[in-house]
Amino acid sequence: MTLPQAFLTRPLAHRAYHDLAAGRPENSIEAIRAAVDHGYGIEIDLQLSKDGQAIVFHDYDMTRLTGQRGPIQQRTSEDLQNIPLIGGTHTIPTLKQVLDEVAGQVPLLIEIKDQDGTLGPAVGRLEDATARDLKGYQGDVAVMSFNPNAVRVFSGAAPDVPVGLTTCDFNATDWQLIPKARRERLAGIPDIKASRACFISHDARDLTAPRVKQLKQQGLPVLCWTIRSPEAEAEARKIADNVTFEGYAA
Repeated sequence: MTLPQAFLTRPLAHRAYHDLAAGRPENSIEAIRAAVDHGYGIEIDLQLSKDGQAIVFHDYDMTRLTGQRGPIQQRTSEDLQNIPLIGGTHTIPTLKQVLDEVAGQVPLLIEIKDQDGTLGPAVGRLEDATARDLKGYQGDVAVMSFNPNAVRVFSGAAPDVPVGLTTCDFNATDWQLIPKARRERLAGIPDIKASRACFISHDARDLTAPRVKQLKQQGLPVLCWTIRSPEAEAEARKIADNVTFEGYAA
C-alpha cells in the first residue's frame, strides 16, 4: 500500500481550514467546506462516542470546544450531533457526515486519537467504527495515529486504506501519562513494518531526527505537523514532503 500522490501535493489543513474569527471552529463542517473551497487537503481527528461511533473531535473532554463538561466518550452520537461547537453554527460532526461533505474532492487524512490512554494495546472499537464508515468511500483517504496498535488494528480491518504513524520525540513534558519505556521506544519509530505504515507525520520541531532522515532515505513519505507560518513552512519543506498547517494560507 502506498500513500496517494495527492497527500504530497496539496497542503493539509490541520483540523480542517479552521478560523474561529471567521466562524470556522476546528474539525467543523464550516472548516471542512472552507478547505474544500480552497483546494486544501484536510486533516481531522476522531474520537469514540458512547454508542461506538466515529466522531470528528480532537479533545477527550468537551469543555474547550463546546462549553459542556465531561468526556466525549460518555455521550451518544445522537447527543453529540445536537451540541454546537463554540464559534460556529454547526454541531459536532460524525465521520459519516464529514465523508459526505468531502466526497472525494480533496485528500482526507484521518487521525485516530488514542483510546488506550497510554498508547498501549487496548484499542479496537474506534478503529472498527472508522473502517466501517470508510467502506466504499470514493476518494483519497489515509488513516494515522500516535498509537501503532491503533494503526495495526485499523489496517487489519481496512487493508485497502493507506495507514501511517503520527510521530514525535515523545518527550516527558508532552507525554506525562505514557510510561518512560514506551516513550523511549516510540521515539525510535520502530513500528513501521508491524503497523503496515506507508508514511509518517512527524512533529515539525523534530524533523532533523536521525530516524526521520533514515526513513526518508528509504523512500517513506514524511509529512509534518503543525506549521503556523510561511517561514516555518519553507523550513519544514527542506525535509518534509508536505505540511499540515493552520493559522495562515499555505
